[in-house]
Amino acid sequence: MTEPVAAPRVSPAFSHVGVTVPDLDAAIRWYTETLGAYLLTGPLEVREDGSPLGDAAATVYGRGFRRFRFAHLAFADAVGLELFHFDEPATAAREDNFEFWMTGINHFALTSPDLHGLSDRIVAAGGQRRAAPVVIDAEKGYAIVYCQDPWGTVIEICSHPYAQMWG
Repeated sequence: MTEPVAAPRVSPAFSHVGVTVPDLDAAIRWYTETLGAYLLTGPLEVREDGSPLGDAAATVYGRGFRRFRFAHLAFADAVGLELFHFDEPATAAREDNFEFWMTGINHFALTSPDLHGLSDRIVAAGGQRRAAPVVIDAEKGYAIVYCQDPWGTVIEICSHPYAQMWG
């Protein structure tokens, strides 16, 4: 009798990241015009009103969320960006948007062969460059730069695909 063969390990594909913003319409414009994301659907409104979508949101966020709007965007590789604006309770800014020592997501990253041009566009559109670009491997041309959107979400720009840079 032969031993059972283990199924090959297949990792799930990255789907999307969700970001809460204080102005949904402005954020949709910023991410589409500045970073080239495209709108899939929305903005959609969700209320805690007993509707199927309202009940689904109450399951995720708990009872008492009252109302929010959200939109689905995607980038060239079809990875999504889900933008949220909560009305009740009201969206509030974090005091420190880069508590890198705290658990949870501290940034999301995009790949662009024009790292400098994209970070310049971010700054020109009201975002910030958190630090100068950092060369990871000069011989291979690998570099990164940390920026943030106008509402404080930290975005790393990588010159090359992640697996290529770190594999």
